[in-house]
Parts: sequence; structure tokens; C-alpha cells
Amino acid sequence: MTVEAKPVWAMRYLLFIAGLGGLLYGIDVGIIAGALPYLESTASVAWKLSAQQLSFIVAAVLLGSVLSSLFAGALADLIGRRWAMFLSGALFTLSIPVIALAEGYTPLLLGRLLQGISGGLIGVVIPLYLAECLGADNRGRGTAMFQLLLTIGLVVAALIGLYQAQSVESASVAARQLADTSAQQAALFAAKDQAWRSIFWMCLTPGLVFSAGCLLLAESPRWLLSRGRVDAARAALLRTRKPEVAEAELREMQQVADPAKAAAKDALLSRRYVLPFLLACLVLACTQATGINSVLAYVVNILNQAGLPGSVANQADVAIKLLNALMTVVAVLLVDRKGRKFLLMLGSGGIVLSLVTAGLLFRQAESGRVDVAPAVQARVQGEALALTVDATLIQQFGRAADGSAQQLTLSYSYGPFTNVQSRRTDEAGGTPIRISREDTVQADSVIGTFFRRLHLNPFADPAAATNAPLKIEQALIGPVPSENHGWAVAAAIFAMVAFFAVGPGVCVWLALSELMPTRIRSNGMSIALLINQFVSTVIAAVFLPTVGQHGYAAMFFFWAGCTLVYFLAASFLLPETKGKTLEEIEGHFAGGRA
Repeated sequence: MTVEAKPVWAMRYLLFIAGLGGLLYGIDVGIIAGALPYLESTASVAWKLSAQQLSFIVAAVLLGSVLSSLFAGALADLIGRRWAMFLSGALFTLSIPVIALAEGYTPLLLGRLLQGISGGLIGVVIPLYLAECLGADNRGRGTAMFQLLLTIGLVVAALIGLYQAQSVESASVAARQLADTSAQQAALFAAKDQAWRSIFWMCLTPGLVFSAGCLLLAESPRWLLSRGRVDAARAALLRTRKPEVAEAELREMQQVADPAKAAAKDALLSRRYVLPFLLACLVLACTQATGINSVLAYVVNILNQAGLPGSVANQADVAIKLLNALMTVVAVLLVDRKGRKFLLMLGSGGIVLSLVTAGLLFRQAESGRVDVAPAVQARVQGEALALTVDATLIQQFGRAADGSAQQLTLSYSYGPFTNVQSRRTDEAGGTPIRISREDTVQADSVIGTFFRRLHLNPFADPAAATNAPLKIEQALIGPVPSENHGWAVAAAIFAMVAFFAVGPGVCVWLALSELMPTRIRSNGMSIALLINQFVSTVIAAVFLPTVGQHGYAAMFFFWAGCTLVYFLAASFLLPETKGKTLEEIEGHFAGGRA
């Protein structure tokens, strides 16, 4: 291999392994979408999980990201970028058997937390590693490759979900041939339980490849130089650059290192640090406030509620993830031509229109629902309730004599403990709604008890629900939307994802790494990503209870309002960083220019 060819292949390998990190991040976010319908059907029965607990399982990945974001930058400074990347891959790999072999809520939540911790490390360390290893001329496209592989990870997760959905549908057809209803339910339950476990098992290989691949990467030359290892920094540069280019870049890095030491005496609250840091935090918070992670995680549920049946929703999920990947390719081609600011304005503006459209569609569908809470409350016996949701029950509530498919959504509470359950009359082998105090009121954990004694536990107090009656807050009955309505909602989500991929999807990682000054880059990126993941965690955690009580329209309108703030911030506050070195961007803020 020639000397010229060696750096090319080394650079390609660097981008490939960093891209695999994006793949794992995408799997982290997307894998639950295909698994959730089957997890909800089985775990809510076998483990008596509430809607809030299911939301926590979805949000656990994001919560884990919040936790790891607290120390990701410090860890990357302590052990180096390469070893931090390896650790993230190892944690992801470990999470798979923990989740797939889970036999209860706690191990399932723990496995999802491990995935989230892995994702938080990836989200900080890989953009940091790429920013420090790539030059100004290819930093935009190189960092965009991380987002491209992230979207491919979402596609992989969706394809796995689609494959398992088709398996469940085949099992459902076979179950209908059984004469005994209980046998039908048992067969379908087993198929769904196997489906969600298999979805996670199929994600093991990428984690192993990424972890092993990190061991063959060179360390970041800037990190090595910060440790005084000049020869090692030179060797790292020579792996991806020609000798003369490597020497010139090393001299520039050494020249910047001395002023950086002098700048270390500057106040951290000076404009040169605070303004870019706050801008990066605002961009990352607004990125999650678009609702993108919740849309991708709950997309199968959303499309089912919109009117798309069974595996059709999974097929639409795959199409959405493929579109996400294709539009990311477009963004990769545009990001160093049109610039970050232009793409953020284009993307956030399009997202607002898409979310408003989806909200209006859901509002139209949900306006036909009728609240029959008093009638359901009258069926409560011994502070418990059992309902088989079928055509007969719906007719008893004065609805759907024409035999059309209907849906009942119950919101109920025992004191401060609330939950939501939903059933459709056209579900094969559908399980009845069963409500009891034992299944709804969750005891405090050891940690929860400790924080409650300090009056710091924000969650409901079990003691307040001990004698509280069962109250039916809402019992909404309405027709299941048509398949055409489902495709209209899918089209709005298609548009949202396309605009997100072109704008925030790529630019958010650039904003994270480009806006942060050298002195605070690693820890500043951790804090900014912490805010990003905190916003995403809160949205994911409240999603199911919110849509159960207030409908999907309310959620989409809320996201639209947040994204409007994003558009205004991109238009009036964010500077253009296209074609500028990291040092030039830092000087831009130090000089007081907007």
C-alpha cells in the first residue's frame, strides 16, 4: 500500500468506526418502537406494568444518557477519547442480554439504563473525537457521517421490528385456528413475548463490532498533545494525513496550545465562553423539544392510533426510517455548501408545519370521542374493575351499533397514582381491561423511601393511595380512525422526519462540537448533551399518560410550539460556522461578533 493510500484508508476506518457509534445510538433510540407494542401486550399482563412504567422503560435510555452526560466529558479527558468510545460499546453489548433475558420490571429497566448510559457516552465522545481529528474542510461532512449511520441504525431497528411484526401476525393467524379462546390468547401471548426479546437479541452484533473496532483506532491527537505526548500526537496525525500535512497541523496545534494555557486564566463567565455555551445548550434542548425521539420511539403506536393496522404501521415505520437516512445523505451533501444556519432554519420551519398538520389530523379524529366515565364508574366493584372490550360492551355504552371498530381509552386513579389503558374491539385475542389497587399503586423502592424522608421524592406517595377509591377520570369511546387517516398522519410524520434530517439532525452534532471553546469543550459538551437528554427524557416519560388523558393532538401542538422557538433562535441568534476552524469560531465569540 502506498504512503498516499494509507491515510485514506485510515481515515475511512476512523469514519466507519465512528459511524458504527452512530449506528448504536440510532438503535438505542429506535429499537423500542418495534418492541413496545409486544412488550406492552405481555409485560402489562405478566408483570402488571402501568402506562407510567412502560413510559419509564422507553425513557430509561434517555435517562441513562442524562446520567452518563454528567461525566462523559470528564471521563473522555481522564482516559482518552478512544477508551471512552470502547467503554460505550461494551456497555451497549452488556445491555442486550440483560434486557432480552429480563423476567421483571427491574432488570428490564436496568438494561435500558445501560443502553442509555452507552448512548450518552457516544453522543459526547464521538462528535468530540471527530471534531478533534478532522480538518475544517471536511469536519461538516465527517461529523454528518455520524448522523447518517445513526439514521441507518434507526432503519435497522425498524426492519428488525417489521420482521418480528410479520412473525407475530403469522402466529395470530395460526392462533385463530384454535377452538379454545384461552388457547388463542396463550399462543398469541407467547409469540409477542418471543418477538420483543428477539428484537433486542438481534442488536448484539453491532455492539461487538464497534467495541472491537475502537481498539484499533488512534487516540485524538489534540488529547495526546494536551497530555504533553508530542510524539504520540504526531503518530496519530500521520495515520490519517500525509507527513507534510501532519507536521504543519502539529505546529499549528502547538501554537494554539500556549495561548490556550494563558486563556485558562480568563473568567469562565466571560462572553467568549458563556455565549457559545448557551447557544449550544439552546440548540440541543430545542432539538429534543421537537419531539423527534418520542416520535421515532412511539411511531408504531402513533400510527396504530391514527388508523394503520398491525404490520402496516411497522412498514410505515421502516419507510420513515429509510427516508430519514436518505434525507441525511442530502444533508451531508449540503452542510458544507449551504451552511449550518440555513439548514437549521429550513429544517425547523418545516417541522413546525408538519407537527401542526399532524395535530390537526388527530384533533379531527379525537373530536368524535365520547366520555362515558359515569357508566364505567358504575361498574366498579370493590374498588376494582374488569371489562372485556368488545362490540357488546360498546353498544351497552350507546355506541357503534353499525359494527365498526371502536376504541375505549380509560384514565383512572387511586389517589395520586394514575394510569391509562386502551383497548380496541378489532384486536385478535385482546386481553380484558383489569384494574386493581395492587396493579396500580407502586411501592417505594429503597432509594425512593430514602428521598421521601428528605422530602425530595417527586413521585406519588403510596401511603396516600392506601384507602383512596378507584376513580375513573375519563372513559373515551370513539371510532378507530380509517386507514386513509392513518396514512395522512404518516405523511405528516414523513415530512417532519425529512425536515429534521436535513436540518437539526445533522447540525445539532456540529453545534455541539463547533460552538464550544477549547477550554470548556469536553465538559461543556457534556452539560449541553445533558440538557438535550433531560428534555428528551421528560417528553418520553410523560408521553403515554399525556396522550391517554389529553389526546395525541395536544402533544403534537406542544411540540410545534417548542419548534417555533427553535426556528426563531436559528434565525436570529446562531452564527454561521461553515468553513471555519475551531479556533476561528472561538475567536468569533471572543471578538464580540454575532
